[in-house]
Amino acid sequence: IGVEINALLNPLGSEKVIKKHFPNSFRETNLLEELQSANINHLTICGAMSHLCVDATTRAAFDLGFRCTLVTDACATRDLTFEGTKIPADFVHGAFMAALSPVYARLKKTEEIMAQA
Repeated sequence: IGVEINALLNPLGSEKVIKKHFPNSFRETNLLEELQSANINHLTICGAMSHLCVDATTRAAFDLGFRCTLVTDACATRDLTFEGTKIPADFVHGAFMAALSPVYARLKKTEEIMAQA
């Protein structure tokens, strides 16, 4: 299974692309080494899916000593089913955001992040 980078988000020539194959972006990639070599200690995280990659990467980053900010309205998920009950995507998303805050990440909206830029 693979995904392509949306043409609107194509990396600039100087930007590095790290391909991953697991929900945890640090697993079997050189992400940690790249961040350490650039002396980065704070990550701003967004993406899909809230209940998979966003959750796994945020927890791993925290465990590796990074400070994390999670951009809640720049994450997405889907409906899930548990024991025959459909759990709507907004409930899934909310539950995972709540579980990650405040220990693993500070939660912010895109507007707050952009105001700081």
